[in-house]
Amino acid sequence: MQYWRLSSFYFAYFAMIGAIVPYWTLYLTSVNFNPIEIGFLASILMGTKVVSPYLFGWLSDKFQAPVSVIRITSALSLIAFSFIFITDSFIGTALVIASFSFFWNGQIGQFESITLSNISNDTSRYGGIRAWGSIGFIVSVLVLGFLTKKNGINDLPIFMTAILLLIVLSSLIVKKTTQKITHSQKKSFLHDFLKPNVFFFFITCFFLQVSHGPYYTFFSIYLTDLGYSEYQISFLWALAVFAELILFLFMFKIQKFLDLSAIIKISLIFSMLRWLLIFLFPNNFSIIIVAQLLHAFSFGSFHAAAVQWVGKSFSRNNQGQGQAFYSAIGFGAGGAIGALMSGYIWNFDPKMVWFFAFSASLLAFLLSFFISSRQHERPS
Repeated sequence: MQYWRLSSFYFAYFAMIGAIVPYWTLYLTSVNFNPIEIGFLASILMGTKVVSPYLFGWLSDKFQAPVSVIRITSALSLIAFSFIFITDSFIGTALVIASFSFFWNGQIGQFESITLSNISNDTSRYGGIRAWGSIGFIVSVLVLGFLTKKNGINDLPIFMTAILLLIVLSSLIVKKTTQKITHSQKKSFLHDFLKPNVFFFFITCFFLQVSHGPYYTFFSIYLTDLGYSEYQISFLWALAVFAELILFLFMFKIQKFLDLSAIIKISLIFSMLRWLLIFLFPNNFSIIIVAQLLHAFSFGSFHAAAVQWVGKSFSRNNQGQGQAFYSAIGFGAGGAIGALMSGYIWNFDPKMVWFFAFSASLLAFLLSFFISSRQHERPS
């Protein structure tokens, strides 16, 4: 029963991402924001991940109440986003995005720690549970693709509000965890973080997510400008996450042959190849399909390995903060900087944002060699 409780939250949370990632920038374009404004608004959405996951991770660890934190933040994110219906200015939209995403981005890191706590004896089960997030994303993308074709993009905020309500409801059925930490088990977050292995892991995550900034911000706009249809764009987004879904389902088998650091390096190689293909062959639909299939590695296998890496690298009383920092430094700081820089590069030459993405993932790959290949156990 707990499997379905955990899976339902992933489904709802990533259905929201399925609404944001392919369609949100198209919505902003439809209400006449320019590329620099869109890049800035996208950087806010990602930038709040720098602060909120760690703040709520600290609160979660301090009070040993991750489920309560998720329930409160999910409700507040719904309330904050509802103000999108009463503003259409740049400043007003920026304030709505900042307040909504501050609470929304604080949820997933805590939920990752809850999931790992529930499957602590077999972390390879993570992929099967997390796969429901990919299913939620695909369903959201396909439904919105149909609705956008039929009614246009203007109804997107209504759809997003409905999903936020679903997140609230799914948070209410997750059981509270009660894991007591003895005084002898407590170690500071910095004690775990400053280990060279852990430090370089986070820097690698940062640059990988910098490389994804252009993708999450401008991929739909780029394809639209090249003449791709709404159905083709929806298909490409859904295909990427379908590939990710398959990867998650078979992750437990991959881990029988490869350790986490090897999976990370392989993921980064495919990430470089992905951005290079989009840079070199933007008008070749078949090659763009191949590039989207590589999302299974540039996100899927990397993320599955990274969540487990964090789980093994931090002591029990720092799990919430560890997962939160992974989200903050990667999806937050990395994604925000990637989105912001790609906005300026886009004004110079849209095609060059993909070379920028390739360069960032290349740097991530080089940094990954500072991560030890030795499997490590969670500190006591």
